[in-house]
Amino acid sequence: MNAILLLLAAIAVDLEPSRQDAIDDRQAVMVVLGAEGTAEFGEMFRDWAAQWERAAEQADASFSIIGRDAPPAATDRDALQAQLKEAAEVRSDEPLWIVLIGHGTFDSRTARFNLRGPDVAAAQLAAWVEPLQRPLVVINCASASGPFLNRLSGPNRVVVTATKSGFQHNFSRFGGFISAAIGDRAADLDKDDQTSLLEAFLYASAQVAEFYEQENRLATEHALLDDTGDQLGTPADWFRGVRAVRTAKDGATPDGLRANQLCLIRSDREKLLSPQVRVQRDALELKVARLRNQKTQLPEDDYYLRLESLMVALAKLYAAAEATVEATVDH
Repeated sequence: MNAILLLLAAIAVDLEPSRQDAIDDRQAVMVVLGAEGTAEFGEMFRDWAAQWERAAEQADASFSIIGRDAPPAATDRDALQAQLKEAAEVRSDEPLWIVLIGHGTFDSRTARFNLRGPDVAAAQLAAWVEPLQRPLVVINCASASGPFLNRLSGPNRVVVTATKSGFQHNFSRFGGFISAAIGDRAADLDKDDQTSLLEAFLYASAQVAEFYEQENRLATEHALLDDTGDQLGTPADWFRGVRAVRTAKDGATPDGLRANQLCLIRSDREKLLSPQVRVQRDALELKVARLRNQKTQLPEDDYYLRLESLMVALAKLYAAAEATVEATVDH
């Protein structure tokens, strides 16, 4: 009898529909508005959030915002955790952009982003994004945001913080500049008709430096970008154009390669590529860039043989993608 019951139970389990995660082929932008502190800051933060909303609309990306109209039955921290739990049920090749706009604090041990109600610590956010099944971009525009980079850095992620450490606790202006740059073609350094996250980061960092110079003040914020998952981060002054010209003393892979591939508002040409083709293209381009960084360490023939193989693969990928587009247009 027990054996029969066990068999029936097993059959019942097999008959139950297995969980099917949703699949999304659009980018997603999630803006978190923190506690404003004063009305002046509140107006400023809402303006920054509005710029992200306009950019998301132009990019045909989904958009959500927390902290502007908080639900009555939950805190903003609960709302953030709930939205990230929902986001974890979506699989996508397209990135989720999380933008934290507000103030931050650091008590020498824990960095927090200030919310209305309980704040969110870097470690909490890191745990909530761990189950995500898609590329992730986190831009923390707050003061004392540096430690968020260490916690959130990882594979298939780009993390930007407005400060290089938790001890830079004065109000950060970086958030305003990068919110404007993400949708501004003036920030397009390589002139490919789209502004990448790296380009927006570099443009915003230059604007921050110019502000402090014009005000004849000592800069109290230095933004960092990490896209290699090594938790180190790279400042803007390590770049010339969109290429890093300096590296860490231990020879760590320079940041910026992946961030330069991510564009919220894409060019018309980029829009023709499917998410799947874009993933393959980005992977090949990263291999090419990393190979070029190793050029001086490889025998010349070996280097060019590897480079040729990658360039041929890229050419075939573009040819196949172009043929697919032409066939779609013909029909």
